[in-house]
Amino acid sequence: MMLEDEILSEFRSSQALLEGHFLLSSGRHSAHYLQCARVLMDPMRASRLATAIAQKIPRELRQTIQKVISPAMGGVIIGHEMGRALGVEAMFVERPTGTFELRRGFSLNSGEKVLMVEDVVTTGLSSREAIKAIEEAGGEVIAAAALVDRSAGSVDLGVPFFPLVALNFPTYAPDELPPELAASEAIKPGSRASS
Repeated sequence: MMLEDEILSEFRSSQALLEGHFLLSSGRHSAHYLQCARVLMDPMRASRLATAIAQKIPRELRQTIQKVISPAMGGVIIGHEMGRALGVEAMFVERPTGTFELRRGFSLNSGEKVLMVEDVVTTGLSSREAIKAIEEAGGEVIAAAALVDRSAGSVDLGVPFFPLVALNFPTYAPDELPPELAASEAIKPGSRASS
């Protein structure tokens, strides 16, 4: 099992844990930002992290997983590596028209046991949307996993949830900024365009 310090070291060494003034996709501000794509750039690191997540899932549950499905884009790499770690196929759902769905010839047999895997869970909204799409395609989501839980432990996905690490950096509304953040301009490093 990887210790939390070892996990954070992986994020820092890949420059995935950033410090400064960031505008998050939620519209809130933070002095910290996680760019999971950077921590997953190195295939060996991604493999180590996926193996560490797999070890957090109880053996009895782990042995029943038949497929891994992750939401595109952020979950694709960690989902693939989770499939490798568990020895099962990995697929992804995507939103070509705003709603998650299986495409590209991916399909599930009715009742197949699925692990849904994300990179970061904050509110759980996209995770719940992905779970709904998997269930509509015939799968049974028996657990969820993620590299990072940013929900402060409050997220409820309706299934057992196994994050590798919980990072609970404070976030602020634009009118609540502490002086050190208010003194600098926010940058928006995320993958979603501003609205």
